[in-house]
Amino acid sequence: MGNKIHTAEDGLLTRKVVHLALPVRWSLVGQDGRSAEMACTYDIHPHGARLVGSRPVNIGDLIVVERGRHKAMCQVVWSADPASPLRGQFSVQCVEGRTPWEDELRQIEERYQPLIAERSRGAKSSNSFSRDDVNRRRRPRFYVEGEAEVTDGALRVAGEVQQISEYGARLAAMEPLRPGTDFRLMLNVFDVTLALKAQVKYMVDSFGMGVEFHQIRLGDRPLLDYVLSKVRSRKVEEFARVEVVNEVAGAV
Repeated sequence: MGNKIHTAEDGLLTRKVVHLALPVRWSLVGQDGRSAEMACTYDIHPHGARLVGSRPVNIGDLIVVERGRHKAMCQVVWSADPASPLRGQFSVQCVEGRTPWEDELRQIEERYQPLIAERSRGAKSSNSFSRDDVNRRRRPRFYVEGEAEVTDGALRVAGEVQQISEYGARLAAMEPLRPGTDFRLMLNVFDVTLALKAQVKYMVDSFGMGVEFHQIRLGDRPLLDYVLSKVRSRKVEEFARVEVVNEVAGAV
């Protein structure tokens, strides 16, 4: 594994993805005379989008996507399993012309939401464990192979995700962060990309980190559930709770 820093042209990991529902029309290239199909964007980024439609497509298909007066030729690069909760979704990469949602993308910032609903007023103090704390520690983790990108300020480091649970993961990176560090995490697993805000909880050997998820990009929760559903047959030991060393956390 190298420590390559991805550029915007690399696609899946570094692109600015925004969850936004926009109606679009699309048609297969070379099928003149056939009426255009309607679809809706699930998320958009500078080089393409993930769409939701009713007509099946195949990876490699060339389609023309239109929105208002703007249109672009795109290629289908991913299509969800029709038997999965993501059925009807497919991703396209623009190969000719500017994206029809370029204007909207410029106006919108990426938004996140808590991974766990915030506790109501009157909940237990931070000095005692709530039921959510206990449940979080008991979530099973799974072996998985995928790409990860860790962003801490100006530092951007590529790595690998080795294990994942509902609330955390184990990552390998050539430049691991110190325990207590908060960072932005992009994961690419099973050809889907999701973004989280996480914190390093402990170190594993020289290049490994155990991290805990705190927030997830708005709209990405179904993607995390999809990834977990794909790996449930590879369950390993539960995540053990590891305390952050006070003096290290305080120095971050």
